[in-house]
Amino acid sequence: MAPRDIALALAIVLVWGVNFMAIKWGVAEVPPLLLTALRYVVALLPAVFFVKRPQVALSILVAYGLFIGVGQFGFLFTAIHLGMPAGLASLVLQLQTFFTIGLAVAVLGERPRRTQLAGAAVALGGIVLIGIEKFAGAGFWPLVMTVCGAAGWAVSNIIVKRAGKIDMLSFVVWSSLVPIVPLLLLSLLIEGPGAVPYAVTHLTWLGLGSLLFVGWVSTDFGYGAWSALLGRYPASIVAPFTLLVPVVGLSSGQLILGEAMSGLDWAGSALVFLGLLINVFGPRLFARRAATTPT
Repeated sequence: MAPRDIALALAIVLVWGVNFMAIKWGVAEVPPLLLTALRYVVALLPAVFFVKRPQVALSILVAYGLFIGVGQFGFLFTAIHLGMPAGLASLVLQLQTFFTIGLAVAVLGERPRRTQLAGAAVALGGIVLIGIEKFAGAGFWPLVMTVCGAAGWAVSNIIVKRAGKIDMLSFVVWSSLVPIVPLLLLSLLIEGPGAVPYAVTHLTWLGLGSLLFVGWVSTDFGYGAWSALLGRYPASIVAPFTLLVPVVGLSSGQLILGEAMSGLDWAGSALVFLGLLINVFGPRLFARRAATTPT
Protein backbone atom coordinates (compact mmCIF):
# COMPACT_ATOMS: atom_id res chain seq x y z
CA MET A 1 0.00 0.00 0.00
CA ALA A 2 1.10 3.56 -0.69
CA PRO A 3 2.06 5.53 2.44
CA ARG A 4 -0.88 7.87 1.83
CA ASP A 5 -3.32 4.97 1.82
CA ILE A 6 -1.76 3.42 4.93
CA ALA A 7 -2.29 6.76 6.66
CA LEU A 8 -5.90 6.80 5.46
CA ALA A 9 -6.49 3.26 6.74
CA LEU A 10 -5.04 4.21 10.13
CA ALA A 11 -7.24 7.33 10.21
CA ILE A 12 -10.32 5.17 9.62
CA VAL A 13 -9.23 2.79 12.37
CA LEU A 14 -8.78 5.73 14.75
CA VAL A 15 -12.23 7.09 13.87
CA TRP A 16 -13.97 3.74 14.28
CA GLY A 17 -12.12 3.04 17.52
CA VAL A 18 -13.00 6.32 19.25
CA ASN A 19 -16.54 6.06 17.86
CA PHE A 20 -17.41 3.90 20.88
CA MET A 21 -16.29 6.70 23.17
CA ALA A 22 -18.47 9.14 21.23
CA ILE A 23 -21.42 6.77 21.66
CA LYS A 24 -20.78 6.67 25.40
CA TRP A 25 -20.89 10.47 25.59
CA GLY A 26 -23.96 10.61 23.37
CA VAL A 27 -26.12 8.14 25.30
CA ALA A 28 -25.31 10.02 28.51
CA GLU A 29 -27.44 12.87 27.15
CA VAL A 30 -29.85 11.34 24.63
CA PRO A 31 -31.87 8.10 25.09
CA PRO A 32 -30.07 5.38 23.08
CA LEU A 33 -32.76 4.43 20.55
CA LEU A 34 -33.50 8.08 19.84
CA LEU A 35 -29.77 8.75 19.45
CA THR A 36 -29.49 5.84 17.02
CA ALA A 37 -32.33 7.28 14.93
CA LEU A 38 -30.69 10.72 14.96
CA ARG A 39 -27.40 9.13 13.94
CA TYR A 40 -29.05 7.94 10.74
CA VAL A 41 -30.66 11.31 10.10
CA VAL A 42 -27.21 12.91 10.32
CA ALA A 43 -25.61 10.20 8.16
CA LEU A 44 -28.37 10.70 5.59
CA LEU A 45 -28.23 14.49 5.37
CA PRO A 46 -26.96 16.10 3.27
CA ALA A 47 -25.14 13.12 1.70
CA VAL A 48 -28.30 11.66 0.16
CA PHE A 49 -28.55 14.69 -2.16
CA PHE A 50 -25.05 14.13 -3.55
CA VAL A 51 -24.78 10.33 -3.63
CA LYS A 52 -26.58 8.32 -6.29
CA ARG A 53 -28.98 5.57 -5.26
CA PRO A 54 -27.20 2.20 -5.32
CA GLN A 55 -28.07 -0.23 -8.09
CA VAL A 56 -29.53 -2.86 -5.80
CA ALA A 57 -32.95 -4.37 -5.12
CA LEU A 58 -35.12 -2.40 -2.69
CA SER A 59 -35.63 -5.53 -0.55
CA ILE A 60 -31.86 -5.82 0.00
CA LEU A 61 -31.57 -2.13 0.87
CA VAL A 62 -34.44 -2.37 3.38
CA ALA A 63 -33.16 -5.60 4.95
CA TYR A 64 -29.67 -4.16 5.36
CA GLY A 65 -30.99 -0.94 6.87
CA LEU A 66 -33.07 -2.81 9.44
CA PHE A 67 -30.40 -5.27 10.53
CA ILE A 68 -27.55 -2.77 10.67
CA GLY A 69 -29.65 0.06 12.10
CA VAL A 70 -31.92 -1.68 14.58
CA GLY A 71 -30.10 -5.00 14.88
CA GLN A 72 -26.56 -3.72 15.33
CA PHE A 73 -26.61 -0.12 16.46
CA GLY A 74 -29.93 -0.20 18.30
CA PHE A 75 -28.59 -2.99 20.52
CA LEU A 76 -25.10 -1.47 20.78
CA PHE A 77 -26.23 2.02 21.79
CA THR A 78 -28.66 0.56 24.34
CA ALA A 79 -25.99 -1.76 25.76
CA ILE A 80 -23.55 1.11 26.28
CA HIS A 81 -26.34 3.20 27.82
CA LEU A 82 -27.04 0.37 30.29
CA GLY A 83 -23.41 0.15 31.37
CA MET A 84 -21.43 -1.84 28.81
CA PRO A 85 -17.91 -0.33 28.84
CA ALA A 86 -17.29 1.37 25.49
CA GLY A 87 -13.82 -0.14 25.14
CA LEU A 88 -15.00 -3.67 25.86
CA ALA A 89 -17.94 -3.19 23.48
CA SER A 90 -15.50 -2.38 20.66
CA LEU A 91 -13.95 -5.82 21.10
CA VAL A 92 -17.06 -7.92 21.80
CA LEU A 93 -18.70 -6.48 18.69
CA GLN A 94 -15.94 -8.11 16.62
CA LEU A 95 -17.70 -11.43 17.24
CA GLN A 96 -19.56 -10.44 14.08
CA THR A 97 -16.64 -12.03 12.22
CA PHE A 98 -17.50 -15.48 13.54
CA PHE A 99 -21.27 -14.99 13.33
CA THR A 100 -20.74 -14.06 9.69
CA ILE A 101 -18.76 -17.25 9.09
CA GLY A 102 -21.53 -19.34 10.67
CA LEU A 103 -24.25 -17.63 8.64
CA ALA A 104 -22.20 -17.98 5.45
CA VAL A 105 -22.08 -21.73 6.08
CA ALA A 106 -25.81 -21.98 6.85
CA VAL A 107 -27.16 -19.56 4.24
CA LEU A 108 -24.59 -19.38 1.45
CA GLY A 109 -23.28 -22.94 1.68
CA GLU A 110 -19.68 -21.86 2.26
CA ARG A 111 -17.28 -24.31 3.89
CA PRO A 112 -15.41 -22.95 6.92
CA ARG A 113 -11.65 -23.36 7.15
CA ARG A 114 -10.10 -25.06 10.16
CA THR A 115 -8.47 -21.80 11.19
CA GLN A 116 -11.88 -20.10 11.22
CA LEU A 117 -13.32 -22.78 13.47
CA ALA A 118 -10.28 -22.62 15.75
CA GLY A 119 -10.48 -18.83 15.93
CA ALA A 120 -14.20 -18.98 16.72
CA ALA A 121 -13.62 -21.50 19.52
CA VAL A 122 -10.89 -19.35 21.10
CA ALA A 123 -13.01 -16.19 20.85
CA LEU A 124 -16.02 -17.99 22.34
CA GLY A 125 -13.85 -18.97 25.28
CA GLY A 126 -13.01 -15.30 25.73
CA ILE A 127 -16.68 -14.29 25.79
CA VAL A 128 -17.37 -16.99 28.39
CA LEU A 129 -14.61 -15.55 30.59
CA ILE A 130 -15.98 -12.02 30.20
CA GLY A 131 -19.48 -13.24 31.00
CA ILE A 132 -18.59 -15.29 34.10
CA GLU A 133 -18.47 -12.43 36.58
CA LYS A 134 -21.18 -10.47 34.78
CA PHE A 135 -23.68 -13.35 34.86
CA ALA A 136 -25.09 -12.52 38.28
CA GLY A 137 -24.61 -8.75 38.03
CA ALA A 138 -25.96 -5.75 36.19
CA GLY A 139 -23.33 -6.11 33.45
CA PHE A 140 -24.73 -9.36 32.04
CA TRP A 141 -27.58 -7.99 29.92
CA PRO A 142 -25.51 -5.19 28.39
CA LEU A 143 -23.02 -7.90 27.37
CA VAL A 144 -25.83 -9.98 25.86
CA MET A 145 -27.14 -6.94 23.97
CA THR A 146 -23.67 -6.24 22.58
CA VAL A 147 -23.46 -9.84 21.35
CA CYS A 148 -26.91 -9.37 19.76
CA GLY A 149 -25.52 -6.27 18.06
CA ALA A 150 -22.67 -8.37 16.68
CA ALA A 151 -25.24 -10.87 15.36
CA GLY A 152 -27.18 -8.06 13.66
CA TRP A 153 -23.97 -6.87 12.03
CA ALA A 154 -23.28 -10.41 10.81
CA VAL A 155 -26.71 -10.69 9.18
CA SER A 156 -26.10 -7.37 7.42
CA ASN A 157 -22.76 -8.73 6.16
CA ILE A 158 -24.57 -11.67 4.56
CA ILE A 159 -27.04 -9.26 2.97
CA VAL A 160 -24.12 -7.31 1.48
CA LYS A 161 -22.68 -10.58 0.13
CA ARG A 162 -26.06 -11.28 -1.49
CA ALA A 163 -26.05 -7.81 -3.03
CA GLY A 164 -22.86 -8.51 -4.97
CA LYS A 165 -20.48 -5.76 -6.07
CA ILE A 166 -21.92 -2.41 -4.97
CA ASP A 167 -20.82 1.12 -4.13
CA MET A 168 -20.65 0.78 -0.34
CA LEU A 169 -20.85 4.50 0.43
CA SER A 170 -23.97 4.85 -1.70
CA PHE A 171 -25.40 1.71 -0.11
CA VAL A 172 -24.73 2.95 3.45
CA VAL A 173 -26.12 6.44 2.82
CA TRP A 174 -29.34 5.31 1.16
CA SER A 175 -29.92 2.46 3.61
CA SER A 176 -29.84 5.11 6.35
CA LEU A 177 -33.38 6.00 5.27
CA VAL A 178 -34.67 2.64 6.45
CA PRO A 179 -34.09 2.43 10.23
CA ILE A 180 -35.10 5.99 11.14
CA VAL A 181 -38.86 5.41 11.47
CA PRO A 182 -38.59 1.96 13.18
CA LEU A 183 -36.07 3.38 15.68
CA LEU A 184 -38.26 6.41 16.40
CA LEU A 185 -41.24 4.12 16.98
CA LEU A 186 -39.19 1.89 19.29
CA SER A 187 -37.97 4.97 21.13
CA LEU A 188 -41.55 6.16 21.59
CA LEU A 189 -42.62 2.71 22.79
CA ILE A 190 -39.68 1.92 25.08
CA GLU A 191 -38.18 5.28 26.04
CA GLY A 192 -41.51 7.10 26.11
CA PRO A 193 -42.85 10.32 24.58
CA GLY A 194 -40.61 12.32 26.90
CA ALA A 195 -37.43 11.16 25.13
CA VAL A 196 -37.32 14.08 22.70
CA PRO A 197 -37.97 16.82 25.31
CA TYR A 198 -35.37 15.15 27.54
CA ALA A 199 -32.81 15.16 24.75
CA VAL A 200 -33.49 18.80 23.86
CA THR A 201 -33.13 19.98 27.47
CA HIS A 202 -30.08 17.83 28.28
CA LEU A 203 -28.08 18.08 25.05
CA THR A 204 -24.74 19.86 25.46
CA TRP A 205 -22.07 20.72 22.91
CA LEU A 206 -20.36 17.43 23.80
CA GLY A 207 -23.53 15.48 23.06
CA LEU A 208 -24.10 17.35 19.80
CA GLY A 209 -20.50 16.79 18.78
CA SER A 210 -20.86 13.08 19.56
CA LEU A 211 -23.96 12.87 17.37
CA LEU A 212 -22.27 14.61 14.46
CA PHE A 213 -19.19 12.41 14.88
CA VAL A 214 -21.08 9.09 14.80
CA GLY A 215 -23.18 10.29 11.85
CA TRP A 216 -20.82 12.19 9.57
CA VAL A 217 -17.31 11.16 10.56
CA SER A 218 -17.70 7.52 11.57
CA THR A 219 -20.40 6.64 9.03
CA ASP A 220 -20.01 8.84 5.95
CA PHE A 221 -16.25 9.44 6.07
CA GLY A 222 -15.43 6.01 7.52
CA TYR A 223 -17.38 3.92 5.04
CA GLY A 224 -16.60 6.21 2.10
CA ALA A 225 -12.85 6.06 2.70
CA TRP A 226 -12.97 2.33 3.45
CA SER A 227 -14.81 1.69 0.18
CA ALA A 228 -12.15 3.68 -1.67
CA LEU A 229 -9.38 1.54 -0.16
CA LEU A 230 -11.22 -1.67 -1.05
CA GLY A 231 -11.52 -0.36 -4.59
CA ARG A 232 -7.73 0.08 -4.83
CA TYR A 233 -6.43 -2.95 -2.94
CA PRO A 234 -7.46 -6.59 -2.31
CA ALA A 235 -9.61 -7.15 0.78
CA SER A 236 -6.87 -9.41 2.19
CA ILE A 237 -4.60 -6.36 2.46
CA VAL A 238 -7.18 -3.88 3.74
CA ALA A 239 -9.26 -6.03 6.12
CA PRO A 240 -6.53 -6.75 8.73
CA PHE A 241 -6.46 -3.05 9.64
CA THR A 242 -9.83 -3.56 11.37
CA LEU A 243 -8.03 -5.59 14.04
CA LEU A 244 -6.72 -2.27 15.33
CA VAL A 245 -10.24 -0.92 15.98
CA PRO A 246 -10.72 -2.71 19.34
CA VAL A 247 -7.15 -1.75 20.28
CA VAL A 248 -8.07 1.92 19.83
CA GLY A 249 -11.45 1.32 21.49
CA LEU A 250 -9.97 -0.34 24.57
CA SER A 251 -7.19 2.26 24.82
CA SER A 252 -9.54 5.24 24.57
CA GLY A 253 -11.90 3.63 27.08
CA GLN A 254 -9.07 3.22 29.56
CA LEU A 255 -7.18 6.47 29.01
CA ILE A 256 -10.00 8.94 28.35
CA LEU A 257 -13.14 7.44 29.90
CA GLY A 258 -11.30 5.84 32.81
CA GLU A 259 -13.11 2.53 32.32
CA ALA A 260 -11.88 -0.18 34.68
CA MET A 261 -11.61 -3.78 33.53
CA SER A 262 -11.21 -6.81 35.76
CA GLY A 263 -8.66 -9.56 35.31
CA LEU A 264 -11.30 -11.79 33.70
CA ASP A 265 -12.24 -8.96 31.32
CA TRP A 266 -8.63 -8.63 30.20
CA ALA A 267 -8.15 -12.40 29.90
CA GLY A 268 -11.35 -12.76 27.91
CA SER A 269 -10.43 -9.80 25.70
CA ALA A 270 -7.05 -11.37 24.99
CA LEU A 271 -8.73 -14.61 23.89
CA VAL A 272 -11.21 -12.79 21.65
CA PHE A 273 -8.37 -10.83 20.04
CA LEU A 274 -6.32 -14.03 19.64
CA GLY A 275 -9.31 -15.66 17.95
CA LEU A 276 -9.52 -12.75 15.51
CA LEU A 277 -5.79 -13.04 14.77
CA ILE A 278 -6.12 -16.78 14.10
CA ASN A 279 -9.04 -16.11 11.75
CA VAL A 280 -7.23 -13.40 9.77
CA PHE A 281 -3.64 -14.64 9.69
CA GLY A 282 -4.04 -18.39 10.30
CA PRO A 283 -4.54 -19.39 6.65
CA ARG A 284 -1.38 -17.51 5.58
CA LEU A 285 0.70 -19.10 8.32
CA PHE A 286 -0.52 -22.60 7.46
CA ALA A 287 0.06 -21.98 3.74
CA ARG A 288 3.59 -20.72 4.41
CA ARG A 289 4.31 -23.69 6.66
CA ALA A 290 3.02 -26.12 4.04
CA ALA A 291 5.16 -24.44 1.38
CA THR A 292 8.34 -24.77 3.48
CA THR A 293 7.67 -28.33 4.68
CA PRO A 294 9.83 -30.81 2.72
CA THR A 295 7.97 -33.59 0.94
